[in-house]
Amino acid sequence: MTIRCLAAYLALAAPACSNVARPQETDATIRDEAFLDTLQHRTFRWFWETTPENGLTPDRWPSRPFSSIAAAGFALTGWPVGVERGWISREQARERTLNTLRFFWNAPQGPDSTGMTGDRGFFYHFLEFDTGHRYRTNELSTIDTSLLLAGMLTTQVYFDQDHPEEVEIRALVDSIYRRAEWPYFLSDSGTVFMAWRPERGLGPARWRGYDESLILHVLALGSPTHPLDAITYDAYVSTYEWQEFYGRAHVNFAPLFGHQYSHIWIDFRGIQDAYMRARGIDYFENSRQATYAQHAYATDNPMGWRDYGEEIWGLTASDGPADTTVTVDGVERRFRRYWARGAAAADIRDDGTIAPTAVGGSVPFAPDITIAALRAMRERYGSQLFTEYGFLDAFNPSVPEGIRTERGTVVPGVGWFDSDYLGIDQGPILLMAENYRTGLIWDLMKRSEPIVRGLCRAGFRGGWLDGQCE
Repeated sequence: MTIRCLAAYLALAAPACSNVARPQETDATIRDEAFLDTLQHRTFRWFWETTPENGLTPDRWPSRPFSSIAAAGFALTGWPVGVERGWISREQARERTLNTLRFFWNAPQGPDSTGMTGDRGFFYHFLEFDTGHRYRTNELSTIDTSLLLAGMLTTQVYFDQDHPEEVEIRALVDSIYRRAEWPYFLSDSGTVFMAWRPERGLGPARWRGYDESLILHVLALGSPTHPLDAITYDAYVSTYEWQEFYGRAHVNFAPLFGHQYSHIWIDFRGIQDAYMRARGIDYFENSRQATYAQHAYATDNPMGWRDYGEEIWGLTASDGPADTTVTVDGVERRFRRYWARGAAAADIRDDGTIAPTAVGGSVPFAPDITIAALRAMRERYGSQLFTEYGFLDAFNPSVPEGIRTERGTVVPGVGWFDSDYLGIDQGPILLMAENYRTGLIWDLMKRSEPIVRGLCRAGFRGGWLDGQCE
């Protein structure tokens, strides 16, 4: 039995692994599988059909104002999923991947404020579609570059054949990854700066407290050319906040994306750093606790938002209806535009807006409550929320008719629905569903030398890492 098929067996997953003696199927599991097939395929099509040949995936669509390098990283990770599920050929995926890598390798790098795609091996968060250069005055981003690099490293492992284009893919990924100068972003306190701009330099924000930057730290520690020292990881971990929320103790971070992004590429089940060894859990279990805690919060619904409950929930960074305050049913309500919504012990950010990606990105952690929620969202709101490319980014059942919204529409008696899909929210839905069903990306990245080296340098041990950190 292959590793991938074993993962499929444990997850009640893909029929492609026909040699697996799977547990007896029920009507519910068959419906879930059919639903996940539809959801993944539609979401994959969003990436495939909106990403141009050069790989500059849009930040959002149909608005399409600029490209997001993080969305490009999710797209690169998604191409192997498309091949394995038969939606595209290996040749198609190889061509798209190679075009993307050639673009980023050849794109101009330098300290100038215009005409550049990046500097010191990092890339600007948002890029112009026509030139691939920096969009306006946005930042050189350490985390978004990390998400892009993680996607590239996925393709480096997946395209392992002797075909000359696959050889070139592996070489380009190696060159792009080695070029990143991680120590440049190190602060005096030992933590890593989030951004740099040519107009004002580094800072001020740094990566502190548990969040999506776990993948950043692993990649920085794993660099063979410009690595960060393990002490920087210790500085990051020292800022964690371990608290109990709705009866579940875990390292808190309010928006669920922080509990999901790094897990797209790294299977944290059974491996622990020093912090998690002391707590007796791993990061996968930590994300599971965070998911169930947020579900409990929504079920309790302390703010009295419409439709919140056991099957309608999910707070994370997403679009919102508008930045405005209105009175709804005698209660003053503050709504927001794009906002990092979430719920944690000391941090509640909730305006009644629900994002399907909050649930979709947590499917491996809690399939019982997440798949049921995704299905309930589709069934309850229909084509107002679930369309040709899967779930629109967000919706808010509490928004009344008559208020002016930034985007999307208000359906009388039902609520506000976004009009855009966001690449960084589509990605977790597609990729975490695949990890739940087959473990494809997790299994690929266990063969990635930078990932293994970074985890070892961070002090991770146990599980699938046994014998690899000598």
